[in-house]
Amino acid sequence: MIYTVECSFNDPAKEAEWNKFYSNDKLPALISVNGFFTSQRFIALTKDCPRYLAIHSIDEADVLTSQHYKQAGGGNFAKWQEHITDWHRNIYDMPKRAQAVNDDEYLLCSEESPQALLDLGLEPIRLNAIALDKYPAKRWLAVASHLSLDEIKAGSAKIHIYQAMGKQLKSF
Repeated sequence: MIYTVECSFNDPAKEAEWNKFYSNDKLPALISVNGFFTSQRFIALTKDCPRYLAIHSIDEADVLTSQHYKQAGGGNFAKWQEHITDWHRNIYDMPKRAQAVNDDEYLLCSEESPQALLDLGLEPIRLNAIALDKYPAKRWLAVASHLSLDEIKAGSAKIHIYQAMGKQLKSF
């Protein structure tokens, strides 16, 4: 399964500090939770979606109700909560763990159909929402390793483009 957390942040003066907290404190705390296997954060390069996306590989939804998850800060952002907007959490079925996205690659997401990703010569993975917000209900993801940002943007305006904010963390 894939657990996603999406949000925007409404205080530009505190955004750098927020990103430092999320990348250096929150993600390592979450990856230490039993049942979390990979975690990676992304920033959107398109404007029609939440600015930040975190993708976590988990084996079962129950991990999000565990005491360990709550103690690690799962499900809340403490002092940052008032600045979090456009917040969505979803669990999607997925046949394998989330693929790591390197610095020279882009994570592409379509919420309409896989066609725009197929047109770019990519092999999209279909995600179906099975828990939490269940919105969007379907998504298709692909990692673009051979395309430039200009090529992706020329392909379709219906694709959300994300860049990794650091390496994928792994629990194993």
